[in-house]
Amino acid sequence: MQKKVLFIGFVFMITSALQLKAQYAKTDSTHNRWFVGSTMFLLGNLASTNPPNFVQLNIGYRITGKDVITLEPKTWKYAWPNGIHPFFNKAYGKPEEQFPGYVREYGLSVAYQRFLYKGLYAELNVMPTLQKFVNREGKKVDNGFQLFNTYRVGYHVKLFKDRFFIQPSLAITHRAYHTELPNGFKQLDDKWSKFVFGEPGLHFGFNF
Repeated sequence: MQKKVLFIGFVFMITSALQLKAQYAKTDSTHNRWFVGSTMFLLGNLASTNPPNFVQLNIGYRITGKDVITLEPKTWKYAWPNGIHPFFNKAYGKPEEQFPGYVREYGLSVAYQRFLYKGLYAELNVMPTLQKFVNREGKKVDNGFQLFNTYRVGYHVKLFKDRFFIQPSLAITHRAYHTELPNGFKQLDDKWSKFVFGEPGLHFGFNF
C-alpha cells in the first residue's frame, strides 16, 4: 500500500514541476495526428502474486485541438470484485473476498477526450467486455458480458518536443451493466458498489 501511495504522489509531483502547456491550438496544423500508447498499469504484470496478465494498446486521433478519440483493445484477469478499490481498500487482496477462481476479460474501449483548459481534460470511456469465469482448477464455468464505463479527469503533459506524452489522471469507474455472475462469484460481487471513486491512472503515448 505504501509503495502505491508513493507512486501516485511521485506522478503528481512530476506533473506539477513541468511547464504544462499541452492543449493543441486550433491554428496548429500538426494537431491532427495519430498516437499510440498504453498505461503504466502494465507494470502490474511484474507482481509475484496474482499478476493480471494485462495487455492494453491505445490508438488515438486528434480530431481538433480540443477533441480526441481513442480505441483501446485490452485484456486482463482478476480474482477480486471490481467494486473494491485496488489501491485504497484493505479488502482488496484478502482471501475471504477472493473469487473461487478468476475472471478473464476481453474488452474494447472507445474513449472521447475534451480539453477544457490548457492540458486539463475530461474523458468518457465506454468499454464492452466479454468475460470468462474460471474456477480454481483452471476450468471455465461460465461466460458473461459487462459494460464498464470510466469517467476521467486528467492532465496532458508534452515531453521531448511533443514526440512523447504522459497523462496522469483520476477516475470514477462504473459497472453500468453486467450479466449475472455464476454461483460463488455473484455472492462476493454483490457486496460491493458498482462505482469506484478516485482510481489513479497514468497513460503514456507517442505521437506520429
